[in-house]
Amino acid sequence: MKVVITGAGGQLGLEMIAVFRAAEIEVCGYPREVLDITDEQQVRTVFFRERPNVIIHCAAYTHVDDAEKNAARAFLVNEMGTRYIAKAAEALQAKLVYMSTDFVFNGKLTRPLVEEDKPDPQNVYGQSKLAGEVMVHACHSRFFIVRTSWLFGRFGSNFVKTMLRTMRTEQTLHVVTDQIGSPSYTLDVAEMVLRLVKTEYYGVYHLSNHGACTKYAFCEEMFKNIRGNVVIRACTKTQWPIVTVRPAYTAFAHEALRKRGFPKMRSWQAALQHFLAEEM
Repeated sequence: MKVVITGAGGQLGLEMIAVFRAAEIEVCGYPREVLDITDEQQVRTVFFRERPNVIIHCAAYTHVDDAEKNAARAFLVNEMGTRYIAKAAEALQAKLVYMSTDFVFNGKLTRPLVEEDKPDPQNVYGQSKLAGEVMVHACHSRFFIVRTSWLFGRFGSNFVKTMLRTMRTEQTLHVVTDQIGSPSYTLDVAEMVLRLVKTEYYGVYHLSNHGACTKYAFCEEMFKNIRGNVVIRACTKTQWPIVTVRPAYTAFAHEALRKRGFPKMRSWQAALQHFLAEEM
């Protein structure tokens, strides 16, 4: 098996490279500085030169607030870039993994989201990522659309790292209690993607660690593990200066994994504990 990973300089792309190489699989990682996914000819040139069996598409415009001001760029990267990759992957008959997001949902349901729930994104980022999903469906026949949420891990920047860094300079943290989701440890996500691509169980998957929590509970668990002295105070989204609408509830059910016999991913608490033991 030969794998090409786009967005190889990001937190998820770097984790994918590490996990696949540890499994002794040939991996070629392409960060955005090397591969411009909005250039269709460049995409085709790279892919047809590498001729991978699997393409894992992690590259994306991910800055949620900036996307509201740069919608055209967000759609160019997340929709059209994905179209170019899906078309090239189909021409090569390579399996395609498209990394998507919980932001494709509106957050109005109050039970764990299944893969068949109707997407209804409430911001430009979510809309552009859903447009990418549509392109995958339209342009490719052997794909895995993988939705993740609340990613954290050893590479790049993320909520957990931000909280740990803030803890060193602040005595009090204000964290929202009215945003609920399923944290996703990049290591566990990458290992599950490795399992997926070895099969032909194509379709849409929700990949996150088991369980759900508020951002406030996530922080409480974090500081309990490291025995931090920071005081965590509860607040609501209306009290926090957030530019872009974010879905209030995106806890994941993992029905596609369950139906196809994949093992349950560990709890978010266990995943967080593992990450902090490695990080601290």
